[in-house]
Amino acid sequence: MLSVSLLPRVFVLKEREQDIRLSDPSGTFSPEQVMDFYSGTYPILTTAKIEGPEITGDEIEYRFITTLGTKG
Repeated sequence: MLSVSLLPRVFVLKEREQDIRLSDPSGTFSPEQVMDFYSGTYPILTTAKIEGPEITGDEIEYRFITTLGTKG
């Protein structure tokens, strides 16, 4: 028998060489809306790009990529 299950979404922000895992505030939000939701807590997200989705284990992972503070 075949069973279907929805994988939870996880959003990852890398800050100071540490990955911060952010939970999905609403399954109805687009990744852009999730980024806007968390930008109040993490202002660096206002200039971030979204990478993904990538299935890792039992989750769908999106990464918020920032270029501020990097040389080159």
